Amino acid sequence: MQDFDGDPAADVAALYRRTWPRLIGVLVSIGGSRADAEEVAQDAYVKLLSRWDSIRRYDDPEAWVRAVAVRTLVSRLRRQQVATRALAKLRGRPTEVPGPDGEALDVAAALARITPTQRAVVVLHHVMDLPIEQIAEELQLPSGTVKSRLARARQALAPLLAVKEVTDHA
Repeated sequence: MQDFDGDPAADVAALYRRTWPRLIGVLVSIGGSRADAEEVAQDAYVKLLSRWDSIRRYDDPEAWVRAVAVRTLVSRLRRQQVATRALAKLRGRPTEVPGPDGEALDVAAALARITPTQRAVVVLHHVMDLPIEQIAEELQLPSGTVKSRLARARQALAPLLAVKEVTDHA
């Protein structure tokens, strides 16, 4: 449990200053857009302020903010995917996903090619170093679901992140 001075605005402001950069990094990694990340994070901190009396007693209030923000972002990304597919059907053209261009793909490009739910568990586990159980708690999922999403994400990312061996014939 963290020590707060009792002034809700000051306590949330201190938590915000300490956690904002890290949260934005996680959200950009999941969603790819800094603007979306900032908007979702801001909404999560506003919700935190209104619930501060109970959340201030948590062992890790940052985890609560992160969970709210990640769930909100994943929901937003899903809605965007559904809308994109619907528009493509209305236009009569299938949605095409561009394939790798033969050059090594960077991590952000590879992450953009997997589902938002897979992205969320990969980033929380491999970037934030959160254990499976904490990810399950934050995303309100069974541990088995987190494990399977992580396994499917790793399987999907493996060929995208494979480093081709370069041989020098000189």
